[in-house]
Amino acid sequence: MTDAAVPATRITLSALEGTPLQHEMVQRMVLATAEALAERQGVKILSLEADASSVTATLAADRIVAIGFAAELRRLTTNWYRHKFGVETLWGEPRT
Repeated sequence: MTDAAVPATRITLSALEGTPLQHEMVQRMVLATAEALAERQGVKILSLEADASSVTATLAADRIVAIGFAAELRRLTTNWYRHKFGVETLWGEPRT
């Protein structure tokens, strides 16, 4: 399969409250984790951007791969954040 045949899928993780990625160290760690995850899983990142409350990746992958990528990125970064800062979640939990 050539790169032209692989769909591009854009996926965004957004904080449910606050701006946790406004801190440069946190934002750099989230971006580095996304890059490492993509390398480990053989997923090509076409673009990777972050702002104070979200990270967006455009992947050379179909939708199901992108959803799995986002879920694993959320899991890994939440685990790091919990151990680093003693806070339960980086991204927030949905209200029930």
